[in-house]
Amino acid sequence: MINRKNLPVGVFVYFIIAFALAAYFTFAAVQGDFGLFSRAEIDAEASELQVQLDLLNAEVAVMENLTHRLSDTYLDLDLLDEQARAVIGLLRSDEIVIR
Repeated sequence: MINRKNLPVGVFVYFIIAFALAAYFTFAAVQGDFGLFSRAEIDAEASELQVQLDLLNAEVAVMENLTHRLSDTYLDLDLLDEQARAVIGLLRSDEIVIR
């Protein structure tokens, strides 16, 4: 015969262990290293880095354009004049400098 006094304690312990495991895995799924909150942080950081990458790509495109315009195969005289004025302070003889 089954002792009815010990049966509820075993069932109670079983449900306590099952609840503890379920709570642990639920917590890990939400708060853990690979949980939902970490995923949201990673997605936010990825979108910030994508914006930075887009800005850097735009800056690289501008620099490539300027480099091409000053290359040996293509010479933009206006850009060359601008760079000469900015870098070495070159002036034409008919210009007056006001400081």
